[in-house]
Amino acid sequence: MWRRTTTEYDGFFQRLGYVIIRTIVLVVRGFSNKNLNDTAKSLTYSLIFAIVPILAMILAVAKGFGVADVIEKQLNASFLGETNMVPTIMAMVQRYLDTAQGGVFIGIGILILLWAVYSFFQSVETAFNRIWNVRNSRSILRQATTYIAIVVLIPVLIVCSAGINILVHTTVEGILHNNELHMFLHTSGVKTLQFFICWLLFTWMYMAIPNTKVKFLSALIPGILMGTLFQLLQMLSVYVIAMLSRTSIVYGAFATIPILMTWLQYTSLLILIGAEMSYAIQNNEEFEYEHDLSRMSRRYKDFVMLYLLSVIIKRFEADEPPLTAHELAVPDNLPIRLVNQLLSRMVETGILREVYAEDEEERTYQPALDTHKISVGMVIGRIDKQGTEEFLQAVSPQMHKFWQSYLRMKDAHKTLDAVLVKEL
Repeated sequence: MWRRTTTEYDGFFQRLGYVIIRTIVLVVRGFSNKNLNDTAKSLTYSLIFAIVPILAMILAVAKGFGVADVIEKQLNASFLGETNMVPTIMAMVQRYLDTAQGGVFIGIGILILLWAVYSFFQSVETAFNRIWNVRNSRSILRQATTYIAIVVLIPVLIVCSAGINILVHTTVEGILHNNELHMFLHTSGVKTLQFFICWLLFTWMYMAIPNTKVKFLSALIPGILMGTLFQLLQMLSVYVIAMLSRTSIVYGAFATIPILMTWLQYTSLLILIGAEMSYAIQNNEEFEYEHDLSRMSRRYKDFVMLYLLSVIIKRFEADEPPLTAHELAVPDNLPIRLVNQLLSRMVETGILREVYAEDEEERTYQPALDTHKISVGMVIGRIDKQGTEEFLQAVSPQMHKFWQSYLRMKDAHKTLDAVLVKEL
């Protein structure tokens, strides 16, 4: 499955089938290797501690727009409303706001509120970056602007959802006079709208949170799938709560607490699996020939590198447009991961340079030196010298002498057959 590139498969549906199978394999592997279940548990407890400050921030924004009542009605209509915990949560939120405010939001109260919200969102971003193998987080300024945008966007989406619900209800009521049909169409329209908004929110989340560029299609597919599963999870949770409210004699009124915790954990897990799926879709080609690349010989790697360099040089001398890594890989069905590695190595050693076209975002590659001076020996020599050297602090005089002899042999361009190891 991994020893052929997607361009080698005949037909769209055959390629699509292999991509789907590969994506499933990568998601399952990522779920295991990246401990997504443990990460979901960690996010669940972070959310439990941050839910009141987050709702306080959302309601503070909603009050600024004069739509706080709409937010509360939508919470009552959601899964939280079925748990009968909304009045308790809203009372806690109001006490939090009363404690934090002093006429207006000022002082230590607002700092604590902002820090609680910031810490939770940072935990989510860290989890997404780990999935995407991104080492660096956003700057504090970019994090602040992104998190503020999320807090502002949520009440806007809730208000838009409520407004469209009213519009659907009014339109259907004006057209139909059959009460049963009217209720069926209204309920169907509201459910469809909830699914659609959920798809938009999940898709936007998968594009905005990782500190890397995520393609729209790579976010849309898991956004639709995980958004649908999220809505189904809500429906299942509501059914379970309704059943327990009639039959529970063990937990009684406390039965909603473990259900709420379980719902939050599985919601976090769905979000993380969707992020892993987004990564797998976008980087599907990166895992072609993965096992073979890990055992690739030095000679064959040098051969592929010199071949790519020759293609780039010939196009440059023919005054043809430079190619991207993907365009260099496709004609010879080369694994894109290997091509990216070799191109990056030649850029780091000053053999190639990256070029960005004004109307394009992808990098292309051109020679960084006079092509008449780029010899095979020069290229191999630069690759040999790439990285740190002589970092050992306490080598013996014998080892130091051996190193100097080795360098003299390399500088003299002697063939390996002409020098015996014992003579170094």
